[in-house]
Amino acid sequence: MLLKTFGWSFAVTALGLVAAVFYGGWTGFGIVAILSILEISVSFDNAVVNAGILKKMNAFWQKIFLTIGVLIAVFGMRLVFPVVIVAVSAKIGPIEAVRLALDDKDKYQQLVTDAHPSIAAFGGMFLLMIFLDFIFEDRDIKWLGWLERPLAKLGKVDMLSVCVALIVLLVSAMTFATNAHQHGGIHADKAETVLIAGIAGLITYLIVGGLSGYFENKLEEEEEREHEAKEEAKRSGKKVPAVVMAGKAAFFLFLYLEVLDASFSFDGVIAAFAITNDIVLMSLGLGIGAMYVRSLTVYLVRQGTLDDYVYLEHGAHYAIGALAVILLVTIQYEIHEVITGLVGVVLIAWSFFSSVQRNRRLDE
Repeated sequence: MLLKTFGWSFAVTALGLVAAVFYGGWTGFGIVAILSILEISVSFDNAVVNAGILKKMNAFWQKIFLTIGVLIAVFGMRLVFPVVIVAVSAKIGPIEAVRLALDDKDKYQQLVTDAHPSIAAFGGMFLLMIFLDFIFEDRDIKWLGWLERPLAKLGKVDMLSVCVALIVLLVSAMTFATNAHQHGGIHADKAETVLIAGIAGLITYLIVGGLSGYFENKLEEEEEREHEAKEEAKRSGKKVPAVVMAGKAAFFLFLYLEVLDASFSFDGVIAAFAITNDIVLMSLGLGIGAMYVRSLTVYLVRQGTLDDYVYLEHGAHYAIGALAVILLVTIQYEIHEVITGLVGVVLIAWSFFSSVQRNRRLDE
Protein backbone atom coordinates (compact mmCIF):
# COMPACT_ATOMS: atom_id res chain seq x y z
CA MET A 1 0.00 0.00 0.00
CA LEU A 2 2.77 2.42 0.99
CA LEU A 3 4.88 1.65 -2.08
CA LYS A 4 1.86 1.83 -4.39
CA THR A 5 0.90 5.27 -3.11
CA PHE A 6 4.38 6.78 -2.73
CA GLY A 7 6.13 4.86 -5.53
CA TRP A 8 6.15 7.76 -7.99
CA SER A 9 7.31 10.13 -5.26
CA PHE A 10 10.27 7.86 -4.47
CA ALA A 11 11.13 7.61 -8.18
CA VAL A 12 10.92 11.39 -8.71
CA THR A 13 13.06 11.92 -5.60
CA ALA A 14 15.80 9.65 -6.94
CA LEU A 15 15.75 11.24 -10.40
CA GLY A 16 15.59 14.76 -8.97
CA LEU A 17 18.55 14.25 -6.62
CA VAL A 18 20.65 12.65 -9.39
CA ALA A 19 19.81 15.58 -11.68
CA ALA A 20 20.78 17.99 -8.89
CA VAL A 21 24.19 16.33 -8.55
CA PHE A 22 24.83 16.54 -12.30
CA TYR A 23 23.66 20.16 -12.43
CA GLY A 24 25.09 21.63 -9.24
CA GLY A 25 27.29 18.98 -7.66
CA TRP A 26 26.86 17.97 -4.03
CA THR A 27 25.95 21.55 -3.16
CA GLY A 28 23.03 21.28 -5.57
CA PHE A 29 22.12 17.94 -3.99
CA GLY A 30 21.96 19.54 -0.54
CA ILE A 31 19.91 22.52 -1.74
CA VAL A 32 17.36 20.30 -3.49
CA ALA A 33 17.05 18.06 -0.40
CA ILE A 34 16.45 21.10 1.84
CA LEU A 35 13.88 22.56 -0.56
CA SER A 36 12.03 19.23 -0.68
CA ILE A 37 11.74 19.15 3.11
CA LEU A 38 10.71 22.81 3.14
CA GLU A 39 7.90 22.21 0.63
CA ILE A 40 6.57 19.19 2.53
CA SER A 41 6.63 21.01 5.89
CA VAL A 42 4.80 24.14 4.67
CA SER A 43 2.32 22.15 2.57
CA PHE A 44 1.32 19.35 4.95
CA ASP A 45 -1.89 21.18 5.77
CA ASN A 46 -2.54 21.29 2.03
CA ALA A 47 -2.51 17.49 1.92
CA VAL A 48 -5.06 17.23 4.74
CA VAL A 49 -7.44 19.73 3.13
CA ASN A 50 -7.00 18.14 -0.29
CA ALA A 51 -7.81 14.74 1.20
CA GLY A 52 -11.14 16.06 2.47
CA ILE A 53 -12.04 17.02 -1.11
CA LEU A 54 -10.42 14.10 -2.91
CA LYS A 55 -12.32 11.49 -0.90
CA LYS A 56 -15.47 12.66 -2.70
CA MET A 57 -13.95 11.59 -6.03
CA ASN A 58 -13.72 8.11 -7.49
CA ALA A 59 -10.49 6.20 -8.23
CA PHE A 60 -10.30 7.58 -11.78
CA TRP A 61 -10.19 11.22 -10.65
CA GLN A 62 -7.76 10.35 -7.90
CA LYS A 63 -5.43 9.06 -10.65
CA ILE A 64 -5.99 12.25 -12.64
CA PHE A 65 -5.04 14.21 -9.52
CA LEU A 66 -1.78 12.24 -9.27
CA THR A 67 -0.91 12.49 -12.98
CA ILE A 68 -2.21 15.56 -14.79
CA GLY A 69 -2.58 17.36 -11.46
CA VAL A 70 1.07 16.71 -10.62
CA LEU A 71 2.17 18.11 -13.98
CA ILE A 72 0.21 21.28 -13.23
CA ALA A 73 1.56 21.47 -9.68
CA VAL A 74 5.21 20.70 -10.46
CA PHE A 75 5.72 22.33 -13.85
CA GLY A 76 2.99 24.95 -13.62
CA MET A 77 3.44 26.35 -10.13
CA ARG A 78 7.05 25.41 -9.34
CA LEU A 79 8.64 26.15 -12.74
CA VAL A 80 6.35 28.29 -14.92
CA PHE A 81 4.83 30.39 -12.12
CA PRO A 82 8.08 32.07 -10.97
CA VAL A 83 8.87 32.90 -14.61
CA VAL A 84 5.38 34.33 -15.16
CA ILE A 85 5.79 36.48 -12.03
CA VAL A 86 8.93 38.03 -13.45
CA ALA A 87 7.45 38.46 -16.93
CA VAL A 88 4.35 40.24 -15.64
CA SER A 89 6.01 42.36 -12.94
CA ALA A 90 8.94 43.44 -15.14
CA LYS A 91 6.74 43.75 -18.26
CA ILE A 92 9.05 41.56 -20.32
CA GLY A 93 8.48 38.51 -22.48
CA PRO A 94 8.55 34.97 -21.04
CA ILE A 95 11.68 34.10 -23.04
CA GLU A 96 13.51 37.08 -21.56
CA ALA A 97 12.28 36.04 -18.10
CA VAL A 98 13.72 32.55 -18.60
CA ARG A 99 17.01 34.11 -19.74
CA LEU A 100 17.11 36.20 -16.56
CA ALA A 101 16.35 33.13 -14.44
CA LEU A 102 19.27 31.24 -15.96
CA ASP A 103 21.83 34.01 -16.60
CA ASP A 104 21.08 36.83 -14.13
CA LYS A 105 19.82 35.11 -11.00
CA ASP A 106 20.20 38.13 -8.70
CA LYS A 107 18.06 40.38 -10.89
CA TYR A 108 15.54 37.55 -11.31
CA GLN A 109 15.26 37.14 -7.53
CA GLN A 110 14.83 40.89 -7.10
CA LEU A 111 11.98 40.97 -9.60
CA VAL A 112 10.21 38.11 -7.80
CA THR A 113 10.71 39.89 -4.48
CA ASP A 114 9.20 43.07 -5.93
CA ALA A 115 6.16 41.06 -7.06
CA HIS A 116 5.68 39.49 -3.62
CA PRO A 117 3.04 41.96 -2.31
CA SER A 118 0.58 41.14 -5.11
CA ILE A 119 1.31 37.40 -4.86
CA ALA A 120 0.77 37.45 -1.10
CA ALA A 121 -2.46 39.44 -1.46
CA PHE A 122 -3.91 37.02 -4.03
CA GLY A 123 -2.92 33.85 -2.17
CA GLY A 124 -3.73 35.29 1.24
CA MET A 125 -7.26 36.25 0.25
CA PHE A 126 -7.96 32.89 -1.41
CA LEU A 127 -6.77 30.97 1.66
CA LEU A 128 -8.53 33.34 4.06
CA MET A 129 -11.86 32.67 2.32
CA ILE A 130 -11.34 28.92 2.72
CA PHE A 131 -10.72 29.36 6.44
CA LEU A 132 -13.63 31.77 6.99
CA ASP A 133 -16.15 29.59 5.14
CA PHE A 134 -15.03 26.64 7.27
CA ILE A 135 -15.07 28.42 10.63
CA PHE A 136 -18.45 30.13 10.04
CA GLU A 137 -20.19 26.85 9.19
CA ASP A 138 -22.09 25.05 11.93
CA ARG A 139 -20.63 21.54 12.24
CA ASP A 140 -21.70 18.52 14.28
CA ILE A 141 -18.11 17.88 15.35
CA LYS A 142 -16.34 20.84 16.94
CA TRP A 143 -12.69 20.88 17.97
CA LEU A 144 -12.30 24.20 19.82
CA GLY A 145 -15.93 24.49 20.89
CA TRP A 146 -15.44 27.71 22.88
CA LEU A 147 -14.42 29.43 19.64
CA GLU A 148 -16.34 27.51 16.98
CA ARG A 149 -19.81 27.70 18.59
CA PRO A 150 -20.09 31.53 18.63
CA LEU A 151 -18.48 31.79 15.18
CA ALA A 152 -20.99 29.26 13.79
CA LYS A 153 -23.82 31.47 15.12
CA LEU A 154 -22.26 34.52 13.46
CA GLY A 155 -21.95 32.49 10.27
CA LYS A 156 -25.73 32.53 9.86
CA VAL A 157 -25.34 36.10 8.56
CA ASP A 158 -25.29 35.96 4.75
CA MET A 159 -21.98 36.77 3.02
CA LEU A 160 -20.22 37.38 6.35
CA SER A 161 -17.02 35.64 5.21
CA VAL A 162 -16.82 37.88 2.12
CA CYS A 163 -17.34 41.01 4.23
CA VAL A 164 -14.67 39.99 6.75
CA ALA A 165 -12.21 39.12 3.96
CA LEU A 166 -12.76 42.47 2.21
CA ILE A 167 -12.25 44.36 5.49
CA VAL A 168 -8.98 42.46 6.09
CA LEU A 169 -7.84 43.23 2.54
CA LEU A 170 -8.73 46.91 2.87
CA VAL A 171 -6.81 47.19 6.16
CA SER A 172 -3.81 45.39 4.62
CA ALA A 173 -3.75 47.66 1.56
CA MET A 174 -4.20 50.85 3.62
CA THR A 175 -1.46 49.79 6.06
CA PHE A 176 0.84 49.04 3.16
CA ALA A 177 0.10 52.42 1.54
CA THR A 178 0.55 54.32 4.84
CA ASN A 179 3.89 52.69 5.65
CA ALA A 180 5.10 53.21 2.09
CA HIS A 181 4.15 56.91 2.26
CA GLN A 182 5.97 57.34 5.58
CA HIS A 183 9.12 55.94 3.96
CA GLY A 184 9.16 58.48 1.19
CA GLY A 185 6.62 56.90 -1.14
CA ILE A 186 8.64 53.78 -1.85
CA HIS A 187 6.33 51.12 -3.29
CA ALA A 188 3.37 53.44 -2.69
CA ASP A 189 2.13 52.72 -6.20
CA LYS A 190 1.88 49.04 -5.28
CA ALA A 191 -0.89 49.59 -2.73
CA GLU A 192 -3.39 49.67 -5.58
CA THR A 193 -1.82 46.52 -7.03
CA VAL A 194 -2.20 44.78 -3.66
CA LEU A 195 -5.87 45.73 -3.53
CA ILE A 196 -6.52 44.50 -7.08
CA ALA A 197 -4.60 41.26 -6.51
CA GLY A 198 -6.53 40.59 -3.29
CA ILE A 199 -9.87 41.17 -5.00
CA ALA A 200 -8.73 38.85 -7.80
CA GLY A 201 -7.99 36.16 -5.21
CA LEU A 202 -11.43 36.63 -3.69
CA ILE A 203 -13.16 36.46 -7.08
CA THR A 204 -11.17 33.35 -8.01
CA TYR A 205 -12.31 31.64 -4.82
CA LEU A 206 -15.94 32.61 -5.33
CA ILE A 207 -15.99 31.40 -8.96
CA VAL A 208 -14.09 28.14 -8.55
CA GLY A 209 -15.51 27.34 -5.12
CA GLY A 210 -19.01 28.22 -6.25
CA LEU A 211 -18.82 26.02 -9.35
CA SER A 212 -17.34 23.08 -7.45
CA GLY A 213 -19.98 23.43 -4.72
CA TYR A 214 -22.76 23.63 -7.29
CA PHE A 215 -21.69 20.50 -9.12
CA GLU A 216 -20.95 18.71 -5.86
CA ASN A 217 -24.57 19.31 -4.86
CA LYS A 218 -25.67 18.06 -8.28
CA LEU A 219 -23.60 14.95 -7.77
CA GLU A 220 -25.20 14.29 -4.39
CA GLU A 221 -28.65 14.71 -5.93
CA GLU A 222 -27.80 12.29 -8.72
CA GLU A 223 -26.36 9.77 -6.26
CA GLU A 224 -29.58 9.97 -4.24
CA ARG A 225 -31.61 9.40 -7.41
CA GLU A 226 -29.35 6.50 -8.35
CA HIS A 227 -29.89 4.95 -4.93
CA GLU A 228 -33.66 5.29 -5.34
CA ALA A 229 -33.39 3.82 -8.85
CA LYS A 230 -31.46 0.84 -7.51
CA GLU A 231 -34.11 0.22 -4.90
CA GLU A 232 -36.76 0.41 -7.62
CA ALA A 233 -34.69 -1.90 -9.85
CA LYS A 234 -34.59 -4.53 -7.12
CA ARG A 235 -38.35 -4.54 -7.05
CA SER A 236 -39.03 -4.33 -10.80
CA GLY A 237 -35.88 -5.82 -12.39
CA LYS A 238 -35.25 -2.71 -14.56
CA LYS A 239 -31.79 -1.47 -15.55
CA VAL A 240 -30.31 1.21 -13.28
CA PRO A 241 -29.60 4.54 -15.10
CA ALA A 242 -26.03 5.93 -14.98
CA VAL A 243 -25.01 9.00 -13.01
CA VAL A 244 -24.46 11.61 -15.72
CA MET A 245 -23.32 14.51 -13.51
CA ALA A 246 -20.41 12.74 -11.83
CA GLY A 247 -17.95 13.79 -14.56
CA LYS A 248 -18.76 17.51 -14.32
CA ALA A 249 -18.82 17.45 -10.54
CA ALA A 250 -15.46 15.70 -10.34
CA PHE A 251 -13.96 18.05 -12.94
CA PHE A 252 -14.87 21.18 -11.00
CA LEU A 253 -13.72 19.65 -7.73
CA PHE A 254 -10.45 18.84 -9.52
CA LEU A 255 -10.24 22.45 -10.75
CA TYR A 256 -10.86 23.69 -7.20
CA LEU A 257 -8.07 21.42 -5.93
CA GLU A 258 -5.63 22.84 -8.48
CA VAL A 259 -6.39 26.45 -7.56
CA LEU A 260 -6.13 25.50 -3.89
CA ASP A 261 -2.75 23.87 -4.49
CA ALA A 262 -1.59 26.94 -6.40
CA SER A 263 -2.47 29.19 -3.46
CA PHE A 264 -0.68 26.88 -1.05
CA SER A 265 2.42 26.85 -3.25
CA PHE A 266 2.90 30.64 -3.05
CA ASP A 267 4.59 30.50 0.34
CA GLY A 268 6.81 27.59 -0.72
CA VAL A 269 7.97 29.36 -3.88
CA ILE A 270 8.65 32.62 -2.06
CA ALA A 271 10.40 30.86 0.85
CA ALA A 272 12.58 28.95 -1.63
CA PHE A 273 14.27 32.22 -2.66
CA ALA A 274 15.67 32.46 0.86
CA ILE A 275 17.64 29.30 0.09
CA THR A 276 18.52 29.65 -3.61
CA ASN A 277 17.78 31.86 -6.60
CA ASP A 278 18.64 29.10 -9.07
CA ILE A 279 15.39 28.26 -10.85
CA VAL A 280 16.55 24.77 -11.83
CA LEU A 281 17.42 23.70 -8.28
CA MET A 282 14.28 25.42 -7.01
CA SER A 283 12.05 23.53 -9.45
CA LEU A 284 13.70 20.20 -8.60
CA GLY A 285 13.36 20.67 -4.84
CA LEU A 286 9.84 22.06 -4.82
CA GLY A 287 8.75 19.51 -7.43
CA ILE A 288 9.91 16.61 -5.26
CA GLY A 289 8.10 18.11 -2.28
CA ALA A 290 4.93 18.60 -4.33
CA MET A 291 4.97 14.92 -5.30
CA TYR A 292 5.02 13.85 -1.65
CA VAL A 293 2.19 16.23 -0.80
CA ARG A 294 0.11 14.67 -3.61
CA SER A 295 0.93 11.11 -2.53
CA LEU A 296 0.20 11.96 1.10
CA THR A 297 -3.20 13.32 0.07
CA VAL A 298 -4.13 10.04 -1.64
CA TYR A 299 -2.73 8.05 1.30
CA LEU A 300 -4.93 9.94 3.77
CA VAL A 301 -7.97 9.23 1.59
CA ARG A 302 -7.30 5.52 1.10
CA GLN A 303 -6.47 4.95 4.76
CA GLY A 304 -9.59 6.78 5.90
CA THR A 305 -7.42 8.86 8.23
CA LEU A 306 -9.78 11.84 8.22
CA ASP A 307 -12.63 9.60 9.39
CA ASP A 308 -10.52 8.11 12.19
CA TYR A 309 -8.99 11.40 13.34
CA VAL A 310 -11.91 13.81 13.05
CA TYR A 311 -10.10 16.95 14.22
CA LEU A 312 -7.39 16.76 11.54
CA GLU A 313 -9.49 18.69 9.05
CA HIS A 314 -10.11 21.36 11.69
CA GLY A 315 -6.39 21.67 12.41
CA ALA A 316 -5.61 21.95 8.70
CA HIS A 317 -8.13 24.75 8.24
CA TYR A 318 -6.75 26.63 11.24
CA ALA A 319 -3.33 26.23 9.62
CA ILE A 320 -4.80 27.68 6.42
CA GLY A 321 -6.10 30.65 8.38
CA ALA A 322 -2.68 31.16 9.97
CA LEU A 323 -0.98 30.92 6.58
CA ALA A 324 -3.44 33.43 5.10
CA VAL A 325 -2.65 35.90 7.88
CA ILE A 326 1.09 35.32 7.47
CA LEU A 327 0.88 35.94 3.72
CA LEU A 328 -1.05 39.17 4.25
CA VAL A 329 1.42 40.31 6.92
CA THR A 330 4.35 39.60 4.58
CA ILE A 331 2.96 42.20 2.19
CA GLN A 332 4.66 44.69 4.48
CA TYR A 333 6.82 42.74 6.93
CA GLU A 334 9.21 39.83 6.55
CA ILE A 335 8.42 36.58 8.39
CA HIS A 336 10.93 33.74 8.49
CA GLU A 337 9.86 30.66 6.54
CA VAL A 338 10.60 28.44 9.57
CA ILE A 339 7.74 30.16 11.41
CA THR A 340 5.47 29.65 8.42
CA GLY A 341 6.20 25.93 8.36
CA LEU A 342 6.09 25.38 12.11
CA VAL A 343 2.69 27.06 12.61
CA GLY A 344 0.99 24.58 10.28
CA VAL A 345 2.82 21.57 11.72
CA VAL A 346 1.99 22.55 15.33
CA LEU A 347 -1.72 23.10 14.60
CA ILE A 348 -2.09 19.81 12.73
CA ALA A 349 -0.13 17.89 15.37
CA TRP A 350 -2.33 19.42 18.06
CA SER A 351 -5.51 18.42 16.19
CA PHE A 352 -4.12 14.90 15.68
CA PHE A 353 -3.44 14.35 19.39
CA SER A 354 -6.84 15.83 20.22
CA SER A 355 -8.39 13.27 17.87
CA VAL A 356 -6.45 10.45 19.55
CA GLN A 357 -7.68 11.56 22.98
CA ARG A 358 -11.26 11.75 21.67
CA ASN A 359 -11.02 8.21 20.27
CA ARG A 360 -9.74 6.94 23.62
CA ARG A 361 -12.64 8.56 25.47
CA LEU A 362 -15.13 6.97 23.07
CA ASP A 363 -13.52 3.54 23.51
CA GLU A 364 -13.76 3.70 27.29
